[in-house]
Amino acid sequence: MNPVTGLSLGRIAVGAVALARPDLAAKALQLDAAANPQLPYLSRLFGSREVVLGTLTLLATGSARRNLVLAGILVDAADAATGVLGAREGQVSKQAAAGLVAPALGAVVSGLRGLRQR
Repeated sequence: MNPVTGLSLGRIAVGAVALARPDLAAKALQLDAAANPQLPYLSRLFGSREVVLGTLTLLATGSARRNLVLAGILVDAADAATGVLGAREGQVSKQAAAGLVAPALGAVVSGLRGLRQR
C-alpha cells in the first residue's frame, strides 16, 4: 500500500475513535481522562483534524495532495514536539510521552516516504 494512502486511512481511523470514544483514545495514549475533564473536548478537536486531513489527502491529486502531505508532516512533527515538551514539563509520564511521540514520528516518516514515491 502506498504510504500516503496508509497514513491517510490511519488518520481517519484514529480520528474517528477520538471523536466517537475520547475515553478510549485517552486510554490508548496513556492519558488520565479522570484527572482532566477537558480531555474529551481536546481529543475531539484532535480527532476532527485527523479525519479531515486524512479524507482530504485521499481525495486530492497532484500538487494539492503533495501540499496536504506536507501539511500533515508539519502537524505530525508538531505533535511529536508536543509529546517531548509534555514529558519535559511533567504533564505526561516519560512512558506516555514515548507513546505519543513514536506514532507522530512514524507518521512523519510515512509522509516523507510517500512524497518520495510519487
